[in-house]
Amino acid sequence: MKTVLITGCSSGYGLETARHFHAQGWNVVATMRTPREDVLPRSDRLRVVALDVTKPESIAAALEASGPIDVLVNNAGIGLLGAFEVTPMATVREVFETNTFGVMAMTQAVLPQFRARKSGVIVNVTSSATLAPMPLVAVYTASKMAIEGFTASLAFELEAFNVRVKLVEPGYCPNTSFTSNGGARMEGLIPEAYAPFAGRIFASFGQLTAVTSASDVAEGVWRAANDATGTLRFPAGPDAVALVS
Repeated sequence: MKTVLITGCSSGYGLETARHFHAQGWNVVATMRTPREDVLPRSDRLRVVALDVTKPESIAAALEASGPIDVLVNNAGIGLLGAFEVTPMATVREVFETNTFGVMAMTQAVLPQFRARKSGVIVNVTSSATLAPMPLVAVYTASKMAIEGFTASLAFELEAFNVRVKLVEPGYCPNTSFTSNGGARMEGLIPEAYAPFAGRIFASFGQLTAVTSASDVAEGVWRAANDATGTLRFPAGPDAVALVS
């Protein structure tokens, strides 16, 4: 029976992905900064483990508690929406610490066991913002684009060790906590000069009919984790698929 470790499982994509892998009969290590066991089924095949991907000691403790794993899903991330002109560099660094360096740190931490065993899969969850230009998410997109390049290069680097590296690119999912979790971080990032433009963008979001669900992303992660071909990218959700078709 295989074991998957998923980061960022308290809500959204991570939570749904943990449920999906568990339903498929896998052992699941669902990690989150503040553990919430009430959101997941009670099962001897599912463990909730504390993990902050920005802290090396937290990563080490989580992996020690998890034991050997077969698949790492780097899902944990934070959102940011606003005009780059007024975005503090401290906020830029905060986004990169989780979305970029957190993914790299988790990946580096699991590679010794994967390489030694000559098996393992790493699935990095990015965004459809990497597939087509989108306004007011320049910093967020940059943090995810970095992971796109990182993943593509790493896939070649680890091929000799039979370690597969994949990308899942979710579309726009209005039901996630992207905005609510980043409310304080985004406060004041739409200055008056940008307000008319931002208003039109926000209105267009409300008119979208083809959007992504958390289950679309969970299924995309499942496909990526089980894919034995050289396929690197897995768009998730009808809007993401449309961008690459």
